[in-house]
Amino acid sequence: MTAALSGSPAAVEAGAVTENAVVRKVAWRLMPLIMICYMFAFFDRINISFAKFQLQSDLGFSNVAYGLGASMFVIGYVIFEVPSNLFLYRVGARRWIARIMISWGIATALMIVIRSEWHFYALRFLIGAMEAGFAPGILYYLTIWFPASHRGRITSFMFVASAFSGIVGAPVAGLILGGLNGVGGLAGWQWLFLAGGLPCLVLGLLVLMRLDDRISDARWLSEPEKALLSSRIAHHNREIGDHSLLGAIRQPGFLMIGLIYFLLQIGSYGLNFWGPDLIKTASGGQAAAVGFLTAIPYICGAISMVVIGRLSDASGERPKFVAGLAVAAALGFFGAGMFDKHIVPLMVALALLGAGIVASIPTFWTLPAKLVTGVGAAGGIALINTLGQFGGIVSPVMVGWVKDLTGSTTPALYGIGVLCLVAAGLALFAMPASLRRSDRAV
Repeated sequence: MTAALSGSPAAVEAGAVTENAVVRKVAWRLMPLIMICYMFAFFDRINISFAKFQLQSDLGFSNVAYGLGASMFVIGYVIFEVPSNLFLYRVGARRWIARIMISWGIATALMIVIRSEWHFYALRFLIGAMEAGFAPGILYYLTIWFPASHRGRITSFMFVASAFSGIVGAPVAGLILGGLNGVGGLAGWQWLFLAGGLPCLVLGLLVLMRLDDRISDARWLSEPEKALLSSRIAHHNREIGDHSLLGAIRQPGFLMIGLIYFLLQIGSYGLNFWGPDLIKTASGGQAAAVGFLTAIPYICGAISMVVIGRLSDASGERPKFVAGLAVAAALGFFGAGMFDKHIVPLMVALALLGAGIVASIPTFWTLPAKLVTGVGAAGGIALINTLGQFGGIVSPVMVGWVKDLTGSTTPALYGIGVLCLVAAGLALFAMPASLRRSDRAV
């Protein structure tokens, strides 16, 4: 991973039990599989953007139809997200996350059968419904295993997987679209959905075998390690009560951070769904070239995530980092709008945009656990994510509508940039004291 998690998993056994050593051991046990699963989850969201050109050409979809189909994923996701996370709390993360992965993998692979707009809408809705609860479920799971003072780095490692999904997924998608188009009687976009769906069946089985629901279930931790880890998590949660979902909603700042996440997700989906389109228009490149260029914002996002994760853990001042990253994203959107026809300055703008918006998401997710624990955390994290996911409905449809109406994405990009500035202002000036409290280890 990085120096933050360096060292052998067995290192803690060699000497005294310390918090850092136990956290490293837990991270090495859990995070590689979680990161791979999340990489496929993120690829499941963005593969539709890579398939866009071939899919629209083969099936005759307009930009509005594409944007609506892309958004149907989010509609399915938000309807079932909170119930999914409440089920996860009831039956345990291991079984429920495995179920999510296997069912969404099957639904994604079924995208090869679409022939009409209604097929497209229905399957995108089904994929969203099957994947519902995965990201907030993992985020809740991390609050069970890691003390608050380590969550900036740990959450950033999880979301680095989303950046790698763009770094690796974009070029691979370009190669699949170009190299497998027509192989076996399937179009390149059909192969792309198979490549995104079928591996999730294997990953679901690995989750069943590898993850544990609670610290007390971990046979790979000694009793002193379990006791230390549990005590440190309890210490950081000492000022947070156990809440129901309704009690979580009533916490000061809860709905505010839901609004901030909604605004950030408008920016995130703006990059995910329309970044390849901007690059294609500006460069006129082939699918493989567009795929490699699309990786650049995600590379910058991955670097930014790791750096900001360490800095935010060191300072404990989470809202300030969220605000700074949102400002960087806004500048990137403004630059992309200004230079949408010029590939070099466009790529500079998209690099800044990726460094800002991609890294803002894991930094943001250190905030909800400062408000709620227990079932309130399981349901509350899912609800915040649900509120944020509405940005995934607004962004693709808005940009598609503006492009169809004006022939340019520029006005929409400027609008998204303004919304990122609003998110930054709320993070700096509208947070209650409970969210401004430093997470620095005591």
